[in-house]
Amino acid sequence: MEDVRVTVRTGAALAALLAVSMMGSAAYAAGAAPDISGTYWITQYNAKLQLTDGGEPPLNDAGRAEYARIQAGLKDGSITDAARKFCVPDGIPRVLANPYPFEVIQAPPGQTTIVYELNHQIRVIAMDKPLPSDQELIPFPFYNGHSVGHFEGDTLVVESAGFNEKTFLDATGLPHDDQLKTTERIRKVGGNQLEDVVTITDPTFYTRPFSARFVYNQRNEVRLEDYVCGEPHRDIYSIPGVRRPQ
Repeated sequence: MEDVRVTVRTGAALAALLAVSMMGSAAYAAGAAPDISGTYWITQYNAKLQLTDGGEPPLNDAGRAEYARIQAGLKDGSITDAARKFCVPDGIPRVLANPYPFEVIQAPPGQTTIVYELNHQIRVIAMDKPLPSDQELIPFPFYNGHSVGHFEGDTLVVESAGFNEKTFLDATGLPHDDQLKTTERIRKVGGNQLEDVVTITDPTFYTRPFSARFVYNQRNEVRLEDYVCGEPHRDIYSIPGVRRPQ
């Protein structure tokens, strides 16, 4: 009889421990960051930045003059597209439009890492930290800026600043200066897609902030490959908008 009571008490204790464990797991899951990790590939390539409102970038007079200067220089060779000739980083938002796959890694702890096949670019997003002040960023400008992020519900919000002036906003040469700031809202949509809506602010060349939207298919069967400037790479011509060389 005593053995039966011991067995019952032991069973009850185990059940209680299991219940506590399950409650803890549920609480952890409820508080955990949404899983956006994986490999992604853009659904549509556009050399020119496509605004969410369907309009043109709101260039001011200085911006129009700088855009015309850059486009003329790219055409006559006096200005080099360094991201394609020397494989330096593209900058934001141009990197968001690139037609090669990339991987989102929610690690190490306190960081989200995005690895792009194109030019071997790596973006480090410090999680749940404030963006450094302009005074802290000015001495250390990066091609892709300095980025911090946090989750708002299912959306990863990424703020970036501290850019250098060596990149374009898109492949046509859309300009920016070191006052550029971007805010991205990244989330899963439609089950197997990732959406990135980026808002761009640059008071030097634009009259107001403006936004562009990028959508990527999740392609976890794809493995990132080596990338070297001037050498053949994977076939990207199945991506809508990518043209074969003439």
